[in-house]
Amino acid sequence: MIAPGFWRRKALERMSREEWEALCDGCGRCCLIKIEDEAGGDIDWTDIACRLLDRESCRCTRYARRTRLVPDCVALSPAVVRRRLRWLPSTCAYRLVAEGRDLYWWHPLVSGDPESVHAAGISVRGRVVDEADGDDPEDRIVDWPA
Repeated sequence: MIAPGFWRRKALERMSREEWEALCDGCGRCCLIKIEDEAGGDIDWTDIACRLLDRESCRCTRYARRTRLVPDCVALSPAVVRRRLRWLPSTCAYRLVAEGRDLYWWHPLVSGDPESVHAAGISVRGRVVDEADGDDPEDRIVDWPA
């Protein structure tokens, strides 16, 4: 069982697997195609979802095998989160905890409702196209996920 408010007391590195997975709010923003400027390091977000993302639930359809099926999928760990803070959306619970901040009211661990992230308009539900549609990422740059 997960203790209430565990993220306020534990560093990412000390969390159990269950706690780590519970930190994901299910927004799906990390599953959007991003374009990184190699020279300046700037990141542009697109509204193109990874082909494995279920656009209704905002969860990966092949979570356990995602890094084998999508070679550039980044499996998050405490070290990866700390190295790639700029790459994660500012609302991401992993990023917030790494920065010593609390979770937002709409996070399911706070609200008790897995739908609150969608109701608050934080998730990608209803806002993205599928990677398989073949759209050019350069034409699909948006500013809302960051």
